[in-house]
Amino acid sequence: MMLNSDQTEIDLPPTHSESESVFSDCGGGRAGSTEDAGGIGLCAQSRIAEPGEAMKKDLQHLSREERRRRRRATAKYRTAHATRERIRVEAFNMAFAELRKLLPTLPPDKKLSKIEILRLAICYISYLNHVLDV
Repeated sequence: MMLNSDQTEIDLPPTHSESESVFSDCGGGRAGSTEDAGGIGLCAQSRIAEPGEAMKKDLQHLSREERRRRRRATAKYRTAHATRERIRVEAFNMAFAELRKLLPTLPPDKKLSKIEILRLAICYISYLNHVLDV
């Protein structure tokens, strides 16, 4: 690392030398020291975390909305959502088809848009109310 004219070696952040052990943070600074680690040979900081544990820690600092956004970005979620949406749209279209069968038109098999079906249903219901009132 190059030093600026304003910096001295004392201003640099401390670095670990290669001779220091990974376990130096456990206390004592000696590799293989079991006294500070409770006699188990490893400190709690050096144990390997479970796969899901690291992901949970990464997601904890995110807002609720950001966690939801990330969950919805997965392929599994998208395919499940697409399947649910397809089922919903099919049910919606079947309901319009059933309503269409109940409405009288000339010709009877005339293709109507959804808005035309709704408007015709409104007119037909008001006509039937008028017939019942008379």
